[in-house]
Amino acid sequence: MPPATPPAPWRTALAGMSPANFGMVMATGIVSIGAHMLGHQALALGLFALNAALYALMWCLYLARLLFFPQRFFADLLGHLRGPAFFTSVAATNVLGSQCLLLMGWDTAGLVLWATGLALWLLLTYTIFTALTIKEDKPPLDRGISGGWLLAVVATQSVAVLSALLATHIAQPYRLELNFFALSMWLWGGMLYIWMMSLIFYRYTFFPFSPGDLAPPYWINMGAMAISTLAGSLLIVNAPQAPFLASLLPFLKGFTVFYWATGTWWIPMLLVLAVWRYGAKRFGLRYDPLYWGAVFPLGMYAACTQEMRLAMGFDFLSALPVVFLAVALLAWAMALAGAARQAWGIVFARP
Repeated sequence: MPPATPPAPWRTALAGMSPANFGMVMATGIVSIGAHMLGHQALALGLFALNAALYALMWCLYLARLLFFPQRFFADLLGHLRGPAFFTSVAATNVLGSQCLLLMGWDTAGLVLWATGLALWLLLTYTIFTALTIKEDKPPLDRGISGGWLLAVVATQSVAVLSALLATHIAQPYRLELNFFALSMWLWGGMLYIWMMSLIFYRYTFFPFSPGDLAPPYWINMGAMAISTLAGSLLIVNAPQAPFLASLLPFLKGFTVFYWATGTWWIPMLLVLAVWRYGAKRFGLRYDPLYWGAVFPLGMYAACTQEMRLAMGFDFLSALPVVFLAVALLAWAMALAGAARQAWGIVFARP
């Protein structure tokens, strides 16, 4: 009997594709928005064009995987470790919608992407968390949770951000409703972070921790707080449009600074752990789609700090967005080079 022909490299890659690949769109989009906020319009528009193409490509790949490998797709969707990575599709949709509004003034495109992101959020939230609740075979805490779970928080807050932005582009009678919806999602995202972060911090400190466990999505510990800061800052800016937001201004400002301070606390901690992983433990550094989960928080920290500075008059923070945008852009370029190299290897690999 002749030996079985091995599957084509592209089929193997598609079958095992990470659900976190939409993180590339998230990261590219927030770096573009950060560049726009800091006045680098040419860079922002170039990244926007690239991001629109990446978004379309990701949907083609995800739908192809669902068509050709449905068992693998649904096994990931309903799994403890890989399931939450699907929330990158929600955040990517809303980040692209935010780009359409901020960079291009495309209200209709922003509204369509908002509706798409909200539908995805509803579908994934109540599919994934219902499945993880009722499934009988569950992993222990140290094998079943990671920083990637906080992508559910990022997705929730991305809906809040785009809702708040849309509220400034849509007249009554929907402006008040959008602001109230943005406020509700912002509050829900904060509560979800408290629930999940408690479990993640418990896993950090009371279970053995190897270098392989410190995957890049742990940077979402900071990124989830950064996008919460951005959403809160936008609600503060929108307060003159909605009387109920004006009455909540002290609360909004206090919690926005609380989120920003929490995210800032995580940065030195994550840097120390990265030195431990790659320096002390000599963990190999090679491209993984999960690395976009580290690029996104850096860009989001730059954007949220700039927006909070403008919303609350914190001019003494003006240097931070510039520094973190530069770091985010460098990290983005390195991740993109890794992704391009991996894609080249898959496309031109010999069968």
